[in-house]
Amino acid sequence: MESAIKLHSLKVVELKSYLFALLFIAGNIVLPQLCHLFPFGGQMLLPIYFFTLIAAYKYGFFTGLLTAVASPIINHALFGMPAAEMLPIILIKSALLATAAAYLAQRTKQIKLQNLLAVILFYQGIGMIAEFALTGSFMAAVQDIRIGFPGILLQLIGGYFVLKAISKW
Repeated sequence: MESAIKLHSLKVVELKSYLFALLFIAGNIVLPQLCHLFPFGGQMLLPIYFFTLIAAYKYGFFTGLLTAVASPIINHALFGMPAAEMLPIILIKSALLATAAAYLAQRTKQIKLQNLLAVILFYQGIGMIAEFALTGSFMAAVQDIRIGFPGILLQLIGGYFVLKAISKW
């Protein structure tokens, strides 16, 4: 399954970069709040990463990175979630996600499930190594895979369909 996508590589000096980032940050604030209405919803659905994937893939590295960094910090400031001890690893994984998504989108210029899977495997794989290095806990490092598998599927399948829906914008 593949589809061409109209990509935008928005720059730091463009107002659009900030407007789109604000839109995706808002999504990364609302979606986790909805997911946290269910027991283990945040840990299981990994909602803080969803709109970062969309932002970086569609609008480029800067918009994706701004979304990746601001979303967890604003969520923590407003709601105390993610917990302070989780912020460093979530910021690392979010930045890895934004980097990989923007790179692969620019390189392939297509929406493919394989591309999204590669992005997810990259940020989760390197993120697990970073989490293990920071915590020393193998179980903490593999939690996103063990508990968050539904969220990974949501990123893969949901991300594909959202990107496909907005591909001509």
